Amino acid sequence: MVQISAADVSKLRRITGAGMMDCKVALQEANGDNDKAIEIIRKKGQTVANKRADREASEGVVLAKIDNSGKLGAMIVLNCETDFVAKNQAFVKLAQDILDKALEAKPADLDALKQVSLNGRAINDLIIDQIGIIGEKLDLAYFDKVEAAKVISYIHPGNKLATLVGFNEDTTEQIAKDIAMQVAAMNPIAVDKKDVSTNVVEKELEIGRELARKEGKPENMLDKIAEGKLNKFYKESTLLNQEFTKDSKKTVIQYLQDSSKSLTVTSFLRYTLSN
Repeated sequence: MVQISAADVSKLRRITGAGMMDCKVALQEANGDNDKAIEIIRKKGQTVANKRADREASEGVVLAKIDNSGKLGAMIVLNCETDFVAKNQAFVKLAQDILDKALEAKPADLDALKQVSLNGRAINDLIIDQIGIIGEKLDLAYFDKVEAAKVISYIHPGNKLATLVGFNEDTTEQIAKDIAMQVAAMNPIAVDKKDVSTNVVEKELEIGRELARKEGKPENMLDKIAEGKLNKFYKESTLLNQEFTKDSKKTVIQYLQDSSKSLTVTSFLRYTLSN
C-alpha cells in the first residue's frame, strides 16, 4: 500500500474542505493519486446527496449584502437539516462566499446562480461536495436581488431573517436602516396600495363583506364597510402606509418625507426561515 503522508492529507483537505480522516481514506483508496482522491470525495458527496434527497432541510441561513456601489443588493438562503450545522462557521462561510459571488456575477435567477463558478466549481456542484463533507442535505433555496439609487441590507441576529430595501434616491444610512428594520419587524406585503395585487384586494373586500354580514349589518352598507376594512388592511400591510415603528405618530412615508419630499421606497425583499 502506498504510504500517505500528513502533507498529502493536508493538501487534499485544503482543496476539498473534507475532514482529515476522509482525506486519508480517499488517498488510500486512490493509491496516493490526488486527482483520483478528489473525485472519490466528490462522488461521496453525490452519494450522500442522493441518500438524503427526501430529508427536510428547514434550517440554514438567510444572508443579504450590498455591493460597493451601494446600488445593488442580493439575498440568498442556504438550507441545511440541523441548527447545529447552520451555526457552523464553515457552513456560514460557504453561504457568504455564494452571496459574494452572486453580487459579482449578477446572475438572472436562482438556476443561473447555481451554475456560476466558485473556486473552480459550479456552485451547485460545490454544494454537493459539501453534502458529502458535512453529511447533511444542503439546498441553495432562494436568490433574489434589488437594484436602486440606494440599497440597504439588514440581517437579524442569528441569520434567520434578512431584508433588502431599495430607495429612489440617496439617503442617510440611519434612515435606510430604519426602513430595513421596519420591513423585518412588520412584514409588509407590498410597498404601497397600488402594489397590492387585484386578487388580494378582492379577497380582503370579500372578507370584509362577510364579516359585516355576520355582524348583521344591512346589505346596502356591506360595500362601504368592506372598503373601510380594506383601508385598515392597507395601513397594516403596505410599507409606506404602516405606522413607523420608532414613532407611531408617523407613517413610514411621512418619516421618509421629513428627510426629503421625494424620498420613497422602490422595492423590498424579506425572507425568514420558519421556526
